[in-house]
Amino acid sequence: MTASSDAYDPSPTGWVRDQVEAIQAAGTTDVVHIMDRPVVMLTMRGARSGRLRRVPLMRVEHDGTYAAVASKGGAPSHPQWYHNLRANPSVTLQDGTTTTAVRAREISGAERDQWWPRCVAAYPPYADYQTRTDRLIPVLLLEPAPS
Repeated sequence: MTASSDAYDPSPTGWVRDQVEAIQAAGTTDVVHIMDRPVVMLTMRGARSGRLRRVPLMRVEHDGTYAAVASKGGAPSHPQWYHNLRANPSVTLQDGTTTTAVRAREISGAERDQWWPRCVAAYPPYADYQTRTDRLIPVLLLEPAPS
């Protein structure tokens, strides 16, 4: 990778940029909440640019595995970070002060059916978001990267 690809591009979305800056300044995701619920922060490569991107997501965790829910509030299209994870699944996840290398994997069928209630338990608005869109909201597992 070139040095330019290691540059971080702040989000053009103000609230995302503000949350990322707060997390980076404090060194922990504990300073940011969405609707009084905890978040984690993902650092990934842009699908087209290859540059670093960061996004806070709702904290959905079960037995050391995390889930990323590509809800976009029930919009008809996927969030940009979903495309980034599909193109470049090796990412880092920060939960509190702990940062871990993980690999994103989209799930379907029975595995998704098992995880969806966990996602909704972590952030109940996901259930409403699913009713707002014709697309099946993608769920990606963020599992520890192989050494």
